[in-house]
Amino acid sequence: MIRHIPRYAAALIAIACLSQTADAQADEIQVYDGGLAPRGTVILTVHNNATPRGIKAPSFVGGVTPDGSLNGVPEWALGVTDWFEAGLYLPPYTHDKKLGFGMDGAKLRLLFAVPHADDRTFVYGTNFEFSLNARRWDSHRVTSEMRGIVGWHVSPALDVILNPIFDTAYDGFKNIEFVPAARMAYNAGTRWSVALESYSTFGTIRSFLPTSEQSHQLFGVIDHTTTRGYEIELGAGVGLTNASDKLTLKLIVSKDLTSRK
Repeated sequence: MIRHIPRYAAALIAIACLSQTADAQADEIQVYDGGLAPRGTVILTVHNNATPRGIKAPSFVGGVTPDGSLNGVPEWALGVTDWFEAGLYLPPYTHDKKLGFGMDGAKLRLLFAVPHADDRTFVYGTNFEFSLNARRWDSHRVTSEMRGIVGWHVSPALDVILNPIFDTAYDGFKNIEFVPAARMAYNAGTRWSVALESYSTFGTIRSFLPTSEQSHQLFGVIDHTTTRGYEIELGAGVGLTNASDKLTLKLIVSKDLTSRK
């Protein structure tokens, strides 16, 4: 079935899987597939990721150290229309060996996508995030992300999703960072799927980082929807270069709070 994927999509997946740069902490490790909460629905998603074997120094003075850290955040999502979803990440939190437990700020999310993505062969959308960061979390107090969403439901069993992502600290166009992600999933029925995911950072759009400073992480992921309506995503990611966290674990649990299940 892979031969039915457009060639440029397969090429982009390969690039994303083979290029990921300098490590940064993340409260959310997830590829967006364009799915939206139904209008009037409130969904709570709890993100947690742990780094048993990671980079042993913070990326800036006074920052969180990845090695041995635990990061997480509750994400509150509201379906506003059939093409727009609003989200609030509050409160992001981290525990590491040096700084202990602390709050990391807050984040607002605005997701626009083609309606009823699950029923379409080709899906697309854009997600915007606006973050206010604690000093322990980021060297910049205010940052934002623009995440493109392009995907193909190649068949009921196969999904291919690309997220070209651009990060900014509002310090000039030349300093915008390109940090794409990608996912290829096999759906074993309606309740189970397995996937490969890649998370990448090339560096600034003006000048990509040299290969020696890049990190590459590839995740194996299992997704399951329970009979009680919980959506569970469990994954493990391995670093492929010396500049990567060697082992990262993620657990995402979602629940429709307006559902009677």
